[in-house]
Amino acid sequence: MAQRGLRTWSLLGVGSTARAVSLKSAWVVPSAVFVLPFVDEGLGNATHMFGSQESKVAAIVDPLRDVDQYLAAAEQYGVQIRYAMDTHLHNDFVSGAREIAASTGAKVIASADAGLAYDHTPLRGGESVDLAGLSITAIATPGHTPEHVAYVVSQGGSPSALFSGGALIVGGAARTDLLGKENSVPLAKQLYHSIHDQLLKLPDAVSVFPTHGAGSFCAAPATSERKTTIGRERATNPLVRAASEEEFVRRALEGLPSYPVYFGSLRTVNQQGPALLGGVPKLEPLPPKRVQELAAEGVSVLDVRPPPLFLRSHVPGAYGIWANAPLTTWAGWLIPVGTPLVLVAHGPRDLELAVRQLIRIGFDDLRGFLDGGMAAWEAAGLPVKRVPLVAAWDLAPRLRKPDAPVVLDVRQDDEWADGHIMGAVHVENGRLPWDDLPFPKDRPIVVHCHTGNRSSSGVSVLLRRGYKDVSLLDGGWAGWSSQGFPVA
Repeated sequence: MAQRGLRTWSLLGVGSTARAVSLKSAWVVPSAVFVLPFVDEGLGNATHMFGSQESKVAAIVDPLRDVDQYLAAAEQYGVQIRYAMDTHLHNDFVSGAREIAASTGAKVIASADAGLAYDHTPLRGGESVDLAGLSITAIATPGHTPEHVAYVVSQGGSPSALFSGGALIVGGAARTDLLGKENSVPLAKQLYHSIHDQLLKLPDAVSVFPTHGAGSFCAAPATSERKTTIGRERATNPLVRAASEEEFVRRALEGLPSYPVYFGSLRTVNQQGPALLGGVPKLEPLPPKRVQELAAEGVSVLDVRPPPLFLRSHVPGAYGIWANAPLTTWAGWLIPVGTPLVLVAHGPRDLELAVRQLIRIGFDDLRGFLDGGMAAWEAAGLPVKRVPLVAAWDLAPRLRKPDAPVVLDVRQDDEWADGHIMGAVHVENGRLPWDDLPFPKDRPIVVHCHTGNRSSSGVSVLLRRGYKDVSLLDGGWAGWSSQGFPVA
């Protein structure tokens, strides 16, 4: 939701900022144009509302699906949203452009090459729309995706801002392998030319507002900053400074982390047109017996409470993914998109947070939530599952015995390479539901990540897959390594 203390960015330059005491006073910026960012730290993405302070009209670039936050800001600013714009067919979230259009009458603006199957205004490179005297021009910038465009905002013929999507981010550019490895090199070559032949033709003073940033699996920036200038990127961005197309491709494709499996589903959803929600869904409270019946019918239970509460007791067979994990990463990685879900939450705030994150990544079949939480479930006499914690000093001597448990390290590849428990098995957490696992179901398994957040969700997946004797290493790798136990 729009909050006190939001920041607007003037288009006069990267140094011109104003911190608002209230949304009304945030209008006091040294320019006739405002930019208001909405950053989702879990997705690592930024949506931007921009427009004319004088005429009180605005556009929104790359909106998420829970659009009430933008509508509330527009109402408090007293602006009318004219355009809802996407820079590309997103892999990492469901676009809110259609939702905004349905709520406000705004026009959807998108790349003509996106092939949207719903009402919109398609733009090709060089084509423009007007926003109360501001000219918004599309620049064809394929690379992150084939249909990608960036939007240049000009006032009086002079370009002021670039909404670059993933074509240019702070210190890098978004990855080009999301449409398959076979397309990664051709798209990286296109991205090189999009940057050098298109974006770097803009004046150095033009402010750049990317969609992707720190925390996004679509990009791997080295900084948490979310705005920059063309001149700064020309001078400091390693990809921009690559001496050749070949060097650019090599740098763009090296060291890319794996990404959540749901990325493979949302491009089509965004192209065909996401279902209209009409607001953030309000879930039905369900009594424990009804939740048990739905689980027996194949509906999955998703427990979004903090890991200690999940481990202490949960509905048998439930996924355990903390709402702050965040869900946009781990639900999208561990649960097949489209799975019908019943939620178990610690309270209404966690429930709303979970619902927002789930609809952002395409989980629309939300059947309700467990009324009264686990206290009501246990009071009804229904079965519970508990996961024991294993202390490092208890595990260490057990590993020297013939019947030692399997130690399963679910951290990322680079974390494993930096050090791990001797004799441990490594499977990244996101692969646990999908891979053939290299250990039998009849051996005890002790799971760990760095501290316990990821491993708790990994434990829930193993239990769903039929592994019976599963426990969690208390303190994770951080606790083990800090206490001086053997590492490899």
